[in-house]
Amino acid sequence: MDDVDDQPMQRREYDPDMDHAFPDERLNEVLSAIESDPEIGTYLKAQNVNAVDRMGYNDHGEKHIEIVRDRALRLYDLLKHGGVEFNGARDQGLEEADESVIIALAATLHDIGHVVHRDDHTYYSIPLAADLLDRFLVDFYGTESAVRMKAEVLHAILCHHTEENPLTEEAGVIRIADGLDMERGRSRIPYEKGGRGINTISSQAIERVSLAPGADHAVEVEITMNNAAGVYQVDSLLQSKLEGSLLETDIRIVAINTKGDGEDRLVERIEL
Repeated sequence: MDDVDDQPMQRREYDPDMDHAFPDERLNEVLSAIESDPEIGTYLKAQNVNAVDRMGYNDHGEKHIEIVRDRALRLYDLLKHGGVEFNGARDQGLEEADESVIIALAATLHDIGHVVHRDDHTYYSIPLAADLLDRFLVDFYGTESAVRMKAEVLHAILCHHTEENPLTEEAGVIRIADGLDMERGRSRIPYEKGGRGINTISSQAIERVSLAPGADHAVEVEITMNNAAGVYQVDSLLQSKLEGSLLETDIRIVAINTKGDGEDRLVERIEL
């Protein structure tokens, strides 16, 4: 299986042996603009101050955003190749190439509300992201398309919160990708500060998250852990993200718990 952390930020072209590849030109232009935008870059740094420095939560800064965006785009590619149709851009009369752009922008901006407060940050993200999108989208779209893109990005941002129900597959991808940032690196900052909450301890148990085409599903998510504490991340957090995402029947989660070394090594496989 491909480990998404080994992939570059920009999406890869599919292998020629696959049925088709999806165009990356518009997406890569947007990703390049995101990387060079000083205001967006500052938000991604600043949003960790409340979450990590003041409240001791897990990372919600630049690394979290990079991981969520990469996994969201990987999910999108696998789902598309698996025949899943996306309705967000389509319902707005936008182009198929805009689906991945919606996902990339929502993944990038979904947590900026942390600069206001960790509590209810999802709702604070909406006006802040709206202001950024008003400036950012004009470089790529005319007025009508920019408004429609903005609407879809904001919907996806809102629905990464499990209290809100996604109405589009693009929003469902963001919701799930946010839950896929769960390896031990996710908890590095609070863990080194002495944090021992269940989020920190359980994420310390997660060694690897891999995404690949599934045998009976468009996507198989394989999560390798080194002790049972990691089940909290998988069952309580990721599973809750998957439920109500519109993608429940397209994604299978497999948790692999490994114990011991050598001949004493035990492997427990749990399929959700």
